Amino acid sequence: MILRSVGGEFKSGQLSAILGPSGAGKSTLLNILAGYKCRNATGSVLINGEQRNLKQFRKMSRYIMQEDLIQPLLTVHEAMLVAANLKLGNNLKEAAKLNAIREILELLRLSGAKYTQTDMLSGGERKRLSIALELLNNPPVLFLDEPTTGLDDLSCSQCISLLKTIAKGGRTVICSIHTPSAKLFSEFDDVYILSAGQCVYKGYGPDVVPFLANLGLECPKHYNPADFIIEVCCFEYGDCHERMVTSIENGRITYNKKAPARLEEVVSDSNISLIKEYPAALDISDHSFDHESGWIRQFNILLRRMWLQMWRDKCYLVLRVFLYIVIGLVIGNLYLGMGQDGSKTLFNFGFYFCSLIFFMYIPMMPVLLQFPREVQLVKREHFNKWYRLSAYFVALSVSTIPLQVLLGSVYVCLVYTLSGQPMEIDRLLMFYVICLLTGIISESLGLLIASQLTIVNAMFIGPVVTVPLMLLAVYGFGSGYDTIPSLIKIAMYFSYLRYSLEGLIHAMLKGREKLECPESEQYCIYTDLNFFVKEMGMENTLYWVDIVALVGVFLLFRGGSYYLLRQRLSPNKTFLALQYIGRIIKSHLGVAR
Repeated sequence: MILRSVGGEFKSGQLSAILGPSGAGKSTLLNILAGYKCRNATGSVLINGEQRNLKQFRKMSRYIMQEDLIQPLLTVHEAMLVAANLKLGNNLKEAAKLNAIREILELLRLSGAKYTQTDMLSGGERKRLSIALELLNNPPVLFLDEPTTGLDDLSCSQCISLLKTIAKGGRTVICSIHTPSAKLFSEFDDVYILSAGQCVYKGYGPDVVPFLANLGLECPKHYNPADFIIEVCCFEYGDCHERMVTSIENGRITYNKKAPARLEEVVSDSNISLIKEYPAALDISDHSFDHESGWIRQFNILLRRMWLQMWRDKCYLVLRVFLYIVIGLVIGNLYLGMGQDGSKTLFNFGFYFCSLIFFMYIPMMPVLLQFPREVQLVKREHFNKWYRLSAYFVALSVSTIPLQVLLGSVYVCLVYTLSGQPMEIDRLLMFYVICLLTGIISESLGLLIASQLTIVNAMFIGPVVTVPLMLLAVYGFGSGYDTIPSLIKIAMYFSYLRYSLEGLIHAMLKGREKLECPESEQYCIYTDLNFFVKEMGMENTLYWVDIVALVGVFLLFRGGSYYLLRQRLSPNKTFLALQYIGRIIKSHLGVAR
């Protein structure tokens, strides 16, 4: 148990801080108040004295997490415009949105960095931009997890001053924070100090000195009161924990220096009231915070954002084009002119398999490296109701297709021409379709893996998973289908590379005339390509069946990726149980070590 029957109240128009030593429960309390992680919490969270409706509350509140997760390769203005279009929908005209963006950037002193890319912002500017993005639809409640982490003293002071200005506009602003300076400590309208999962002080920051004096703990004059109360919570001056909890009634009393231990508002056991009162400008009936765009509009905005980011990542684009061209030239020259050579039929088989391996690894590896980071951005944006997850996932799926088509065409044209394959448009198109489908499926497999794993684990698991897929793709060729063990036969149906290989062999070898045997060769066993296909046990394969199978695998992998991503963001009971079992196993392994 982390939090033990804490109570309290956070008022609108005030900047409130949650403090405490490490492990006291600051982040846990903030997560519960924000509705980010509250499945195992018992008790009540009240909004204006009424029980919180979590679904409605998440629409009108915003949670700015500790990491400054901002979409890369966009300017500050572009990032704000994307957020405005997603959050404000069609309810405001473009001019009104631009005016709102201008006002917020001026408020948070970001006007000078308007056309600076987010990658080039300083730590303080990134933090202010994170706040600005969430202010666009005027949320009544704002949560921030340690907003001053990583900032220097001046930036910390500026950040807290801005948050106080935002709170004065009628919002309820609550943040967790590590030990602040004496100056910052006095800036907060209300501080809520935790120790060992209980509230030991609630009230105006500097008033903690007389509060502790009443308990027989004198703060030295040269001491920062915030440092002193944290030291007290860490039992540096004896065990005063129970006395502090009792004096403040575990957060239910707001300490007032003029009238110590006076009860301002009693909240029932285990209750926390978030908002005292909505100001008229933020009346909940106005729904100024719930102008969500439609699904199609969200899809279009996200797709344009993804294409803009892809276009601006010049190094990655050049590297990928270079990779497709160089590897295409290498493979094409390795199998130079073998397509019409009757003595090189087995080499052609190797060429087809080599091309499939290329379209398996090259599209999959970037996904394994990039998507685990992208998930963290999606988690923040989706939790704060920027868009529907389905709109994001479809936009993600569509955004990579043009590049796949273009680069796949470059590779196929190079290897097909250099290797001397038959110059028949139907065979070329069939070859290209199989390669493109293989690449898209491999990308989907990468998403399936990366949607649940960290970068390190994904980069390990991805290549490992492909090994059995490659082995099953070529297993049993030429030995007769009947001799293959039943278990292997079943496993072969799960290797999409086998369907791809069957499709390529059907497209490139079936129905062709006998090849000529070079004069330099005494005997060519496989000049009859139809005989070779029969020897490989693939005379009964149908091209369209392989295409249907590949499309089915694509839908299975993409659907699985979307399902796993959704479960990672908001897991159901089954996944929660699996996560719990995983934690138990990890803890036991740790004990064993």
